[in-house]
Amino acid sequence: MYDCTRHYINGQWVNNSSGQEEDIINPATGESIGKVTYGTAQDVDRAVAAARAAFAEYSQWTVEQRIELLGRIIDAYKARYTEIAAAITAEMGAPTTFSQKAQAGSGLGHLMATMGALKNMHLEEKAGKATVFKEPIGVCGLITPWNWPINQIACKVAPALAAGCTMVLKPSEIAPVDATLFAEVLDAAGVPAGVFNLVNGDGPGVGAVMSAHPGIDMMSFTGSTRAGVLVAKAAADTVKRVAQELGGKSANIILEDAPLEQAIKHGVRNMFDNTGQSCNAPSRMLVPQSIYEDAVELACSVAAKVHPGDPQDPETRMGPVVSEAQYNKIQGLINKGLEEGAQVVIGGPGKPEGLETGYYVKPTIFRDVSNDMTIAREEIFGPVLCMIPYSSLDEAIAIANDTDYGLSGYVYGATTEEALAVARRMRTGMVHLNGANNDIQAPFGGYKQSGNGREWGEHGIDDFLEIKAVMSA
Repeated sequence: MYDCTRHYINGQWVNNSSGQEEDIINPATGESIGKVTYGTAQDVDRAVAAARAAFAEYSQWTVEQRIELLGRIIDAYKARYTEIAAAITAEMGAPTTFSQKAQAGSGLGHLMATMGALKNMHLEEKAGKATVFKEPIGVCGLITPWNWPINQIACKVAPALAAGCTMVLKPSEIAPVDATLFAEVLDAAGVPAGVFNLVNGDGPGVGAVMSAHPGIDMMSFTGSTRAGVLVAKAAADTVKRVAQELGGKSANIILEDAPLEQAIKHGVRNMFDNTGQSCNAPSRMLVPQSIYEDAVELACSVAAKVHPGDPQDPETRMGPVVSEAQYNKIQGLINKGLEEGAQVVIGGPGKPEGLETGYYVKPTIFRDVSNDMTIAREEIFGPVLCMIPYSSLDEAIAIANDTDYGLSGYVYGATTEEALAVARRMRTGMVHLNGANNDIQAPFGGYKQSGNGREWGEHGIDDFLEIKAVMSA
C-alpha cells in the first residue's frame, strides 16, 4: 500500500494539519492501493514560508552548482526508476511497458535535457551599453496533472531548479504516488531544505490557495482549460506570472498524396497511446473526401488490433482510463456523438468484453463527423478518434484552425516540404510532420485556449526567469 499522507516541507516529511484522507484508486481494479491526505491553507503557508526562506541563498547559487545538483538528481532518479514506473502503472493505469519506456522515461529525459540546456544558456548578455541579466523569478507554485504525472513534474521542477527558483508542488490527488517518490529522489540528491516542497491536495483546498498566495511569485499549471482559467483568475490580484499548458483538440491532416496506410496507422496508434489521455493527441483526423472510405477502412483495421487489458501484463498496449469520473465523461461524449449523427465504425459505448471490472473504454472511431459536433469541439481525453472528410486543402486548414484550442497539429504528406507548407498555416504551438515524434529540447505549448508560455529545454527554463537591465555610466 502506498502512503501519501504526509507533505514534504523544508526538507522534512510532516503530518497534515487537518485535511481529509482519501483512497488512491487503481483504475484497473477499482480498488484502493493507498491513502493520500489533502493539505490545507495552513500547509501551503508553511511550504511557501520554507521556499521564501530558502530562496535568498539558493537563488545565488552559480550555474555550475545547479548543474551539479541536477546531475545528482539524475543519479538518484535512475536508482528509483523501476519503482517510479511501477507506481505510475498502479495509480493511473498506464501499461507497464509504456510506463517503463515512456512515462518514467520522460521524467529522466527532462532532467537530462534541462541540465544540457542550462550548460548552453547565456544568463548575461549585452544590449547596447547595458548588461541584461536573467535571474530567478522567485518562489514558484507548480500544479501538475495525472495523465503524464512524472513527465509534468520533471518538466517544471527541473527548469525551476535550473533557474535558481524555489518551489511548492501540488501534484494530482488522483495520482500522487510518483510525486512522493520524486520528493524522495530530490531529498536523496541533497536538494537544500526549502528549495522543493510538496503539498498534496485538491484544487479548491490547495491549488486555489497557491494561486492566490502573495508569497508565490509565479504559477505553472498543467491541466484542463477550465481549471487553468480559475488559476489565472486567482493569481490576478497578486499580478504573478502564470504559465499554462492546457487542453487540446489537435487536427491530423492527411494530404491526398500521402502514403495512406502509413499515415493512417501512425495517426490511429498515436491517438490511442496512453489510452488517449494526452493533451496533444491527434483526435481529429482530416482526410480528403476522395480517399475517405479507404482511410476509414484502414483506421478500423488498425484499431481492431488494439486490445485493452491488464496494465500489469507486459503485452498490454492500452490500459484503463484513470478514474470512474473520467470513464463516465468519455461515455457521455461517445453517446453525444451518436445523438448528433456521427457513426461509430468500431468501439462505441460500454466496456470491452471481459473487462467489466475497472475503468476500461473501447478503442472507438467515429466517421462522418462534422467539425461543429460536440465530439469535434470538446477534448474527450480518451481513446476516441473523429474522422472528418474535406474537399480541398483550404477547407482542411480552415477546419483544423476552427477550434478554441491550438496545442498541437499533425500533417502527413508525400514530402516534408509539402507538409511544412501546411504546417505554416496551422494555428498551433507545435506541428508534427510525417510521423515525427516530440523533441524534448523543442518548446512544448500552445496557442489560444491551449495556454501560454512554453516548457521543455531552454524555453522551459526561460519561463522561470526574470529580465534585469543594468545600465552603467
